[in-house]
Amino acid sequence: MNTHVKQINVEQANALVQFWNQTLAPKFVKYRHIIEGGLSRHSEAVMPLLDVRAGDHALDVGCGFGDTAIELVGRVGTNGKVLGVDCCDAFLDIARSRSEKMFLPNLRFENRDAERDLVEAEYDFVFARFGTMFFTNPVAGLRTMRRALKPGGRMAHIVWRQREDNPWLSDARDVVRRFLPPPGPDAQTCGPGPFSMADEKVTRMQMEAAGFADIEFRRIDAKVNVGRDVEDAVNFQLAVGPAGETYREAGALGETRRAEIEAALSKLFEGVIEREGGLWMDSSSWLITGRNPRSAS
Repeated sequence: MNTHVKQINVEQANALVQFWNQTLAPKFVKYRHIIEGGLSRHSEAVMPLLDVRAGDHALDVGCGFGDTAIELVGRVGTNGKVLGVDCCDAFLDIARSRSEKMFLPNLRFENRDAERDLVEAEYDFVFARFGTMFFTNPVAGLRTMRRALKPGGRMAHIVWRQREDNPWLSDARDVVRRFLPPPGPDAQTCGPGPFSMADEKVTRMQMEAAGFADIEFRRIDAKVNVGRDVEDAVNFQLAVGPAGETYREAGALGETRRAEIEAALSKLFEGVIEREGGLWMDSSSWLITGRNPRSAS
């Protein structure tokens, strides 16, 4: 890669990190009860399947509010250690202030860009929950994760499957786009997007190009919480995700048509059965695992 292309890639990565910190992080913090609590069933389904061992040195990439890193500490035990990394200071502030953190001396959180800033050959296990989908350069980011592993180390990441398998995101986006145009080519986005690794064939090729071996895909179906009630669900969708991106990029037009959009989204969520103190919808993800070959460079 020539110097000019490298410079463009660095500038793109820096712009994405800035966008996450300035624009997206405050929205994610506001709806933490959905972002963290809403994904709990995926974590509950996945954690028992992970090849995490007592004594492991584990890395949680895109650790967000720290809940998965804390779960990993329970798996590695007192003889292991866990580092959670994220590029958003607001997420890390919450992770470091969690009450559970006070009793876990073998857990640390650091601000790092996982695509570029990981120590090589340091970890036995690397994990990411719904973070790798936003890599500006998926192969380069996955390669950095693979190089962070010791020879023979294990990796697992969770990504969303196809749109049709995730109505909690796709249905709201479709509703919003009845009123607003899709984001243009110059739109500010969260990265490639939540469905960028949905295709098994393409993602397997990315994993192989990054140098992973023994790659396996496992489908995980689980309910996700989309809000405490209809109003909460509508506001959440207009803040983050594909629907939120469409609304944000529409600017003044979105504000003008907000009442219509809210009414249409309310109708959508009124059809969702309320249970366990909130609205839950179907979702589907891939648990993708791989290994760093002992001979890998």
